[in-house]
Amino acid sequence: EALMMKRAFRERGGLWIMKPIGRSQGRGIFVVNKISQITRWLAERAKCDGENVCVDNYVAQRYIANPYCVGGRKFDMRLYVLVTSFRPLTAYLYREGFARFTASRYTCDKDSIHDQMVHLTNHAVQKKDANYDADKCDLRWSVRSLRQYIAAKHGVHASDEVIVKITTMIVNSLLSVVPIIIHDKHRFEMYGYDVMLDEGLRPWLIEVNASPSMSVDSKTDYELKNALFHDVLNVIDMEKQFVDGTETPRAR
Repeated sequence: EALMMKRAFRERGGLWIMKPIGRSQGRGIFVVNKISQITRWLAERAKCDGENVCVDNYVAQRYIANPYCVGGRKFDMRLYVLVTSFRPLTAYLYREGFARFTASRYTCDKDSIHDQMVHLTNHAVQKKDANYDADKCDLRWSVRSLRQYIAAKHGVHASDEVIVKITTMIVNSLLSVVPIIIHDKHRFEMYGYDVMLDEGLRPWLIEVNASPSMSVDSKTDYELKNALFHDVLNVIDMEKQFVDGTETPRAR
């Protein structure tokens, strides 16, 4: 696997982002642009492994060096998908979600390669910026606001096309794992999809989180996730309030 990674880097070059599988909130993520950085990192991992120190498994991804920016700042989108069945595939894409922006303007200059405020959109990382003030700028937009921005700048058709492409990408990602998912009609799962747009408005799947964070740190965050929980419970209908297809007075 290490040899495959180095060979891919030599063949394609550019920037690569290294992400540990078992961590969250941007911990352990770093960007590389030289084969020597990968070689050094692999040597350090081998040394730790030889000392019986637990090392994380990593995913190496081509870095999207031409992201679509708003006000010069990079962002990604967190979208929520509820899957109630894989056979047949039954999934619901939540209409709301949020775009997470960086605190600093985007650049891919080599001097910024290790600057997390430029390259990582994780909100847990960006909140650590010295100038961060949630009351003035929360560094998050609703997906609705982002769609309005794209529609105003590129037209309604372009905005709608982005959603169609994202929906297709989500469906294809779920279909790809159907053969290995254990089918259980009593089981459901909500996934957190992280999606990024490039400057051509093409969506890229960054990662899928099986246990997306439900913690809140702002009023808008609370309102979004509270509504999300209500909708999930309504779809799952554990109390059988929608058995006949109609809503009872107790249901939202």
